[in-house]
Amino acid sequence: MQTHIDVHCPANGELVGSVSITPVAEVRGVVERARAAQQAWGKKSVAERAELLRRVRVCVLARQAEILDCLAQQNGKPRTEALMHEVFSHLELLTYFSDEAEHILEPSPITSRLLVHRQSYVHYRPRGVVGLISPWNFPFAIPFGAVAMALLAGNAVVLKPSEFTPLVADLGRAIYLDAGLDPDLLQIVHGYGDVGAALIDAGIDMMEFTGSVATGRKVAAMCGERLIPCVTELGGKAPALVLADANVEHAAQAVTWGGLANAGQVCASVERLLVHDAIYDAFVPKLVEKVKALRLGDAMKDAEFDVGPLVNERQREIVERLVNDAVAKGAVVACGGRRAERPGFFFEPTVLTGCTEDMAIFTSETFGPVIPVMRMKDEESMITEANRSHLGLLAYVFTRRREHGRQLAERIRAGTVMVNDVLATHAMAETPWAGVKNSGIGVAHSADGLRHMCEARHVNHDLVPWFSRELWWYPYRAGSIAHLQRAMGGLYGRGVDRLKRLIG
Repeated sequence: MQTHIDVHCPANGELVGSVSITPVAEVRGVVERARAAQQAWGKKSVAERAELLRRVRVCVLARQAEILDCLAQQNGKPRTEALMHEVFSHLELLTYFSDEAEHILEPSPITSRLLVHRQSYVHYRPRGVVGLISPWNFPFAIPFGAVAMALLAGNAVVLKPSEFTPLVADLGRAIYLDAGLDPDLLQIVHGYGDVGAALIDAGIDMMEFTGSVATGRKVAAMCGERLIPCVTELGGKAPALVLADANVEHAAQAVTWGGLANAGQVCASVERLLVHDAIYDAFVPKLVEKVKALRLGDAMKDAEFDVGPLVNERQREIVERLVNDAVAKGAVVACGGRRAERPGFFFEPTVLTGCTEDMAIFTSETFGPVIPVMRMKDEESMITEANRSHLGLLAYVFTRRREHGRQLAERIRAGTVMVNDVLATHAMAETPWAGVKNSGIGVAHSADGLRHMCEARHVNHDLVPWFSRELWWYPYRAGSIAHLQRAMGGLYGRGVDRLKRLIG
C-alpha cells in the first residue's frame, strides 16, 4: 500500500521531495478538528479576521523567494510567471478582501413594497468547514485565494492539493501559520481521488473544486447527495476573435502570451483562435514569428526563458495526440508540433493553421502550448463558432472599435469576455471568476464569491407589532375578502388601468 507521494521536477525529472498520504480513515478526524477550531474563529469580527490576512500578506512578501523556488521545482514555470500569476495575484487578493470584507459582509437591508409595517435584512454567517480540492497548474494562487476568502468569512479550511504539487500547499500553509493562524483552522490532506472523496464525505459544509469536467461531475454528484453547496471551475476552451480591424501587432502579442503562458496549462488559455479572413494573411505570419522566438527552459537552471514543461508525461501525450489528430485531418504545423529534444516533459510551442471544427483540438481542452487557428469569413460565423463549445469560461475579442467589441463580447457565452486583453482577470480579485455551460457552477472571487462562503440568513422584524394580527390572522371574518380585494385594487388595479389607457 502506497504511503508516500514522491514529487519530481517536470523540467528534469529530479526528485524534489515527498509527502505522506493521509489515510482515508483519518480524514473525518481532520474535519472534526477543523470544526472545533472554527467555533472561536467564527465568533471573531470580520475586522479581526481581516487583520490576519494582512499579516499573511507580510509573510508572503518575506518568503516570496521560497515560493518561487517551490513553484519552479514542482511546476516548472518561469519565475516571472510564478511571481505575476501566483505571488502578485495572491497579494492583491489578500489586500482587496482584507480592505473590503467588512463592507461586503455587512447586513444588507431590504425594503418591502407589500409589508411596509415590517423590515428585513440579510446577514452573513460562516458555513463552518470549507473543503478545497485544487489543481496543479496554479498550486499557490488558486487554493490559497480560496483559503483566504474562506477564513475571512469565518470558516475553517481543509485543503486537498494536487498530488503533483503537494509541497507548494505545505509551504502555503506554513506561511499562514507564520502569520498566527491556529493550525487546526487550515489543514491539508494529501493523496489521490479517494482522499478527495473522503473529504466530501467527512461532514464538510461547502466544497470548492477546480479541475476537469469529468471529476467535477463526480464532485458535484457527491455534494448533491449530501446537500453540500459546491463551487466548481472545470476548465475552458477559450476562443479569441481577431476582427478585421484589430491591431495586428497587439493581437499577435496578446494571443502568443494568452495561448502559451504556463505552457498553455491555463483554463483561460487561448485554445481556439478565430481570425477574420480580411486580416488572416497579415496576422498569422506575425503570430508564427512571435511563437518561434519563444525559448524553452528549466526554471531551476535557466535564468531567462519563456515556456516551461508540461506537468507530466500523460499531459504531454494528450497534447501530442490532439496535434497528430489535427494534422491527420488537414491542419498544417506552422511551427513546433512535436516533443522537444531535451529532458523533461517539454512540447514545442506550436501554431496549427487550417484547423476545422471536426478536429478534436477545436473541441477538447488541450491544456498545452498549442494555438490552433481557424480562418473565419465574417463576424457572425465567428460568434457562432465561439459559442459552439460545451465549455464557456473565458473568451477574447480584438478590435479597434471598443464599443463594437463590447457588443460582440455580450453575445459570447462565457463567464468572462475580455476585449483587447487576455488572462488578466483572475488577478482582479474584485471581478467574478465563473463559467457557464460545462465550465462550472458558482462563482469564485468577487463580493459574490465571498458572500457564497457564508450562509445568507434573512431576518424580518416588526415596525408596527399589531398590524399582521388585525389583517390576516385567525379568525377569518366575513368582511376579510372584500377588504383584501379593495387592497388589491388599490395596489394593482389602478396601475393596470393607467397602463391600459397609455397603450390604448
